[in-house]
Amino acid sequence: MIPSYVKSHAGGFLQLNRHATVTKDAGAVVTLDGNAGFGQVVAHEAMQLGIEKAKQHGMAAIALRNAHHVGRIGYWAEQCAAAGLISIHFVSVIGDPMVAPFRGKDSRFGTNPLCVVFPRAGHPPLLLDYATSAIAFGKTRVAWHKGEAVAPGCLIDAEGRPTTDPAVMQTSPLGALLTFAQHKGYALATLCEVLGGALSGGQTTHQESLQTSVDAIFNCMTTVILRPDAFDAPDSQAQTEAFIAWCKQSPHDADAPVLAPGEWEAANREARLAQGIPLDAGSWQAICAAARDVGLSESHFDRCRPLA
Repeated sequence: MIPSYVKSHAGGFLQLNRHATVTKDAGAVVTLDGNAGFGQVVAHEAMQLGIEKAKQHGMAAIALRNAHHVGRIGYWAEQCAAAGLISIHFVSVIGDPMVAPFRGKDSRFGTNPLCVVFPRAGHPPLLLDYATSAIAFGKTRVAWHKGEAVAPGCLIDAEGRPTTDPAVMQTSPLGALLTFAQHKGYALATLCEVLGGALSGGQTTHQESLQTSVDAIFNCMTTVILRPDAFDAPDSQAQTEAFIAWCKQSPHDADAPVLAPGEWEAANREARLAQGIPLDAGSWQAICAAARDVGLSESHFDRCRPLA
């Protein structure tokens, strides 16, 4: 996303050194404006305020609007889980639409992620974090850089025909992503659009809100945060672990164990920390081009090339 961020700032969309500001504080319900700042900054600030409110009230609803791309939603859920809290995130994407509605043949909205986290004692939290599209837009970019096809049922071309070529999301004329599980993913995407965009006081995607730049990616995120001990459920952790153990006892192939939601991501993170993050040549070249555009010297690249 680095090249996209550079272009977004150059185009006057992403604003540097901005922080989230509270526009309405109704106690357990707070609305914030991200002021077009880095999503990685303003989302952290919004979640920190939500954590404080949930600890005070037992639950909180935090609506963040006008945030530049907030990145992986699971990170904000993990921020809540680290504080011992449950969180549910409804996210909308304001920008150039890239997902077609069920039965539609062109793009009408963004990938609109849904995320839920439940903390576990002594284990990584249960974590659901996925786009409501059949494949994340970022994965089409990676596949395009690698020259690989994507799975069937994820994309349509500019004529509305099914395709596995990720180029339809990268070069004109653009196609569209499909929602996962057909009408089910579309329904979830719609609720994320409304709860994330409309309820936060931000915008939903329609003719008047369309962005002309594919790099101007803005998010609205409405988050419900719950304090587990506010419920009359002293055995909730034990019941959770009993259910997970029960599922894992299902017969399975020796090389494909049953995992709890979030366990694959936790294991993958450990592997990346130990072995590094693989980066394809196309992505690296795009990052270098963006760096040159903002004036970084070749010496910066020389330090990285042995690792690339």
